Amino acid sequence: MAARAPRDKVRCPWPRETNALYVHYHDTEWGVPEHDDRALFEKLILDGAQAGLSWETILNKRENYRRAYEGFHPEVMARYGARKVASLLADPGIVRNKAKVNASIGNAQAFLALVEKEGSFDRWLWGYVDGAPVQNRWDGLRKLPPTSKMSDALSKDLKQRGFKFVGSTIIYAYMQAIGMVNDHLVTCFRHAECVKLARRGRRA
Repeated sequence: MAARAPRDKVRCPWPRETNALYVHYHDTEWGVPEHDDRALFEKLILDGAQAGLSWETILNKRENYRRAYEGFHPEVMARYGARKVASLLADPGIVRNKAKVNASIGNAQAFLALVEKEGSFDRWLWGYVDGAPVQNRWDGLRKLPPTSKMSDALSKDLKQRGFKFVGSTIIYAYMQAIGMVNDHLVTCFRHAECVKLARRGRRA
Protein backbone atom coordinates (compact mmCIF):
# COMPACT_ATOMS: atom_id res chain seq x y z
CA MET A 1 0.00 0.00 0.00
CA ALA A 2 1.29 3.47 -0.88
CA ALA A 3 2.39 5.64 2.02
CA ARG A 4 -0.07 8.22 3.26
CA ALA A 5 0.91 11.82 2.60
CA PRO A 6 1.10 14.18 5.58
CA ARG A 7 -1.77 16.60 6.06
CA ASP A 8 0.42 19.65 6.42
CA LYS A 9 -0.98 21.89 3.69
CA VAL A 10 -4.27 22.84 2.05
CA ARG A 11 -4.28 21.23 -1.38
CA CYS A 12 -6.57 20.72 -4.33
CA PRO A 13 -8.95 17.88 -3.37
CA TRP A 14 -8.09 15.51 -6.24
CA PRO A 15 -4.82 13.82 -5.15
CA ARG A 16 -5.68 10.95 -2.79
CA GLU A 17 -3.90 11.34 0.54
CA THR A 18 -3.38 7.57 0.71
CA ASN A 19 -1.03 7.82 -2.28
CA ALA A 20 2.09 9.81 -1.37
CA LEU A 21 3.31 9.61 -4.99
CA TYR A 22 0.13 11.30 -6.20
CA VAL A 23 0.39 14.05 -3.58
CA HIS A 24 4.07 14.60 -4.42
CA TYR A 25 3.13 14.97 -8.10
CA HIS A 26 0.51 17.59 -7.17
CA ASP A 27 2.91 19.42 -4.87
CA THR A 28 5.94 19.53 -7.17
CA GLU A 29 4.98 18.98 -10.83
CA TRP A 30 1.37 19.70 -11.73
CA GLY A 31 0.99 23.26 -12.97
CA VAL A 32 4.74 23.96 -13.12
CA PRO A 33 5.76 25.53 -16.46
CA GLU A 34 7.67 22.90 -18.47
CA HIS A 35 9.95 23.94 -21.34
CA ASP A 36 12.12 20.91 -22.05
CA ASP A 37 11.15 19.29 -25.36
CA ARG A 38 11.82 15.73 -24.20
CA ALA A 39 9.82 16.21 -21.00
CA LEU A 40 6.98 17.82 -22.96
CA PHE A 41 6.94 14.82 -25.29
CA GLU A 42 6.90 12.36 -22.39
CA LYS A 43 3.95 14.10 -20.77
CA LEU A 44 2.07 14.20 -24.06
CA ILE A 45 2.47 10.44 -24.50
CA LEU A 46 1.49 9.71 -20.90
CA ASP A 47 -1.59 11.90 -21.10
CA GLY A 48 -2.60 10.00 -24.23
CA ALA A 49 -2.07 6.72 -22.39
CA GLN A 50 -4.44 8.01 -19.70
CA ALA A 51 -7.43 8.08 -22.09
CA GLY A 52 -10.25 6.14 -20.45
CA LEU A 53 -8.23 5.68 -17.26
CA SER A 54 -7.29 7.76 -14.24
CA TRP A 55 -4.11 9.82 -14.08
CA GLU A 56 -3.27 8.04 -10.83
CA THR A 57 -3.11 4.74 -12.75
CA ILE A 58 -0.62 6.19 -15.24
CA LEU A 59 1.40 7.98 -12.57
CA ASN A 60 1.81 4.70 -10.67
CA LYS A 61 3.17 3.16 -13.89
CA ARG A 62 5.30 6.13 -14.98
CA GLU A 63 8.66 4.62 -14.04
CA ASN A 64 7.67 1.44 -15.89
CA TYR A 65 6.83 3.57 -18.92
CA ARG A 66 10.17 5.33 -18.75
CA ARG A 67 11.93 1.98 -18.70
CA ALA A 68 9.83 0.45 -21.46
CA TYR A 69 10.11 3.51 -23.69
CA GLU A 70 13.83 3.98 -23.02
CA GLY A 71 13.53 7.45 -21.54
CA PHE A 72 10.94 8.80 -23.98
CA HIS A 73 13.43 10.06 -26.54
CA PRO A 74 11.31 10.72 -29.67
CA GLU A 75 14.19 10.06 -32.07
CA VAL A 76 14.52 6.55 -30.56
CA MET A 77 10.79 5.82 -30.37
CA ALA A 78 10.20 6.96 -33.94
CA ARG A 79 12.26 3.97 -35.12
CA TYR A 80 10.36 1.33 -33.16
CA GLY A 81 9.27 -1.60 -35.31
CA ALA A 82 7.09 -4.68 -34.96
CA ARG A 83 9.44 -6.45 -32.52
CA LYS A 84 9.44 -3.50 -30.12
CA VAL A 85 5.66 -3.14 -30.40
CA ALA A 86 5.27 -6.81 -29.48
CA SER A 87 7.60 -6.29 -26.50
CA LEU A 88 5.58 -3.30 -25.29
CA LEU A 89 2.29 -5.16 -25.64
CA ALA A 90 3.72 -7.98 -23.52
CA ASP A 91 4.95 -5.62 -20.78
CA PRO A 92 2.68 -5.79 -17.69
CA GLY A 93 4.20 -2.59 -16.33
CA ILE A 94 2.39 -0.37 -18.84
CA VAL A 95 -1.10 -0.16 -20.33
CA ARG A 96 -1.07 -2.85 -23.00
CA ASN A 97 -3.36 -1.20 -25.51
CA LYS A 98 -2.30 -1.71 -29.13
CA ALA A 99 -3.86 1.54 -30.38
CA LYS A 100 -2.09 3.56 -27.68
CA VAL A 101 1.25 1.84 -28.25
CA ASN A 102 1.06 2.41 -32.01
CA ALA A 103 0.00 6.00 -31.41
CA SER A 104 3.02 6.62 -29.18
CA ILE A 105 5.31 5.65 -32.05
CA GLY A 106 3.38 7.66 -34.61
CA ASN A 107 3.38 10.62 -32.22
CA ALA A 108 7.17 10.40 -31.93
CA GLN A 109 7.39 10.66 -35.70
CA ALA A 110 4.92 13.55 -35.78
CA PHE A 111 6.82 15.27 -32.96
CA LEU A 112 10.10 15.10 -34.87
CA ALA A 113 8.42 16.45 -38.00
CA LEU A 114 6.96 19.35 -36.02
CA VAL A 115 10.33 20.16 -34.44
CA GLU A 116 12.02 20.06 -37.84
CA LYS A 117 9.47 22.52 -39.20
CA GLU A 118 9.05 24.81 -36.18
CA GLY A 119 12.52 24.53 -34.65
CA SER A 120 11.27 23.75 -31.14
CA PHE A 121 8.20 22.02 -29.75
CA ASP A 122 8.45 24.18 -26.65
CA ARG A 123 8.43 27.45 -28.58
CA TRP A 124 5.61 26.30 -30.86
CA LEU A 125 3.47 24.99 -28.00
CA TRP A 126 3.92 27.94 -25.67
CA GLY A 127 3.15 30.29 -28.53
CA TYR A 128 -0.48 29.43 -27.87
CA VAL A 129 -0.26 31.44 -24.62
CA ASP A 130 2.38 33.94 -25.79
CA GLY A 131 4.87 32.24 -23.49
CA ALA A 132 2.98 33.09 -20.29
CA PRO A 133 0.76 30.65 -18.35
CA VAL A 134 -2.94 31.41 -18.06
CA GLN A 135 -3.60 32.16 -14.39
CA ASN A 136 -7.07 30.90 -13.50
CA ARG A 137 -8.69 31.53 -10.13
CA TRP A 138 -11.07 28.66 -9.48
CA ASP A 139 -12.54 28.32 -5.99
CA GLY A 140 -14.13 24.92 -6.47
CA LEU A 141 -13.22 21.71 -8.28
CA ARG A 142 -16.52 21.61 -10.16
CA LYS A 143 -15.69 24.93 -11.81
CA LEU A 144 -12.65 23.55 -13.62
CA PRO A 145 -13.51 23.10 -17.32
CA PRO A 146 -12.74 19.83 -19.12
CA THR A 147 -11.76 21.74 -22.27
CA SER A 148 -11.24 25.30 -23.48
CA LYS A 149 -11.15 27.15 -26.79
CA MET A 150 -7.38 26.95 -26.60
CA SER A 151 -7.35 23.19 -26.04
CA ASP A 152 -9.82 22.84 -28.93
CA ALA A 153 -7.46 24.76 -31.22
CA LEU A 154 -4.32 22.99 -30.03
CA SER A 155 -5.99 19.59 -30.37
CA LYS A 156 -7.06 20.39 -33.92
CA ASP A 157 -3.57 21.55 -34.84
CA LEU A 158 -1.93 18.43 -33.40
CA LYS A 159 -4.37 16.15 -35.20
CA GLN A 160 -3.66 17.90 -38.49
CA ARG A 161 0.04 17.23 -37.88
CA GLY A 162 -0.61 13.50 -37.46
CA PHE A 163 -0.80 13.12 -33.68
CA LYS A 164 -3.21 10.59 -32.11
CA PHE A 165 -4.91 10.50 -28.70
CA VAL A 166 -4.83 14.29 -28.55
CA GLY A 167 -8.52 15.13 -28.17
CA SER A 168 -9.42 18.43 -26.53
CA THR A 169 -10.04 16.87 -23.08
CA ILE A 170 -6.65 15.14 -23.13
CA ILE A 171 -4.95 18.31 -24.31
CA TYR A 172 -6.56 20.44 -21.62
CA ALA A 173 -5.27 17.99 -19.00
CA TYR A 174 -1.87 18.25 -20.70
CA MET A 175 -1.99 22.05 -20.54
CA GLN A 176 -2.75 21.83 -16.83
CA ALA A 177 0.07 19.35 -16.22
CA ILE A 178 2.77 21.37 -18.00
CA GLY A 179 1.71 24.69 -16.52
CA MET A 180 0.25 26.36 -19.59
CA VAL A 181 -2.74 26.98 -17.35
CA ASN A 182 -2.62 27.27 -13.57
CA ASP A 183 -5.68 25.34 -12.43
CA HIS A 184 -4.76 24.87 -8.82
CA LEU A 185 -7.66 26.11 -6.73
CA VAL A 186 -7.04 29.49 -5.11
CA THR A 187 -7.35 27.76 -1.74
CA CYS A 188 -4.45 25.43 -2.64
CA PHE A 189 -0.96 26.41 -1.47
CA ARG A 190 0.42 25.63 -4.92
CA HIS A 191 -1.66 28.24 -6.73
CA ALA A 192 0.40 31.15 -5.44
CA GLU A 193 3.64 29.19 -5.87
CA CYS A 194 2.87 28.47 -9.54
CA VAL A 195 2.04 32.15 -10.10
CA LYS A 196 5.52 33.00 -8.75
CA LEU A 197 7.16 30.37 -10.95
CA ALA A 198 5.46 31.83 -14.00
CA ARG A 199 6.73 35.29 -13.13
CA ARG A 200 10.27 34.00 -12.72
CA GLY A 201 10.01 32.15 -16.02
CA ARG A 202 11.80 29.06 -14.74
CA ARG A 203 11.26 25.66 -13.19
CA ALA A 204 11.61 25.09 -9.48
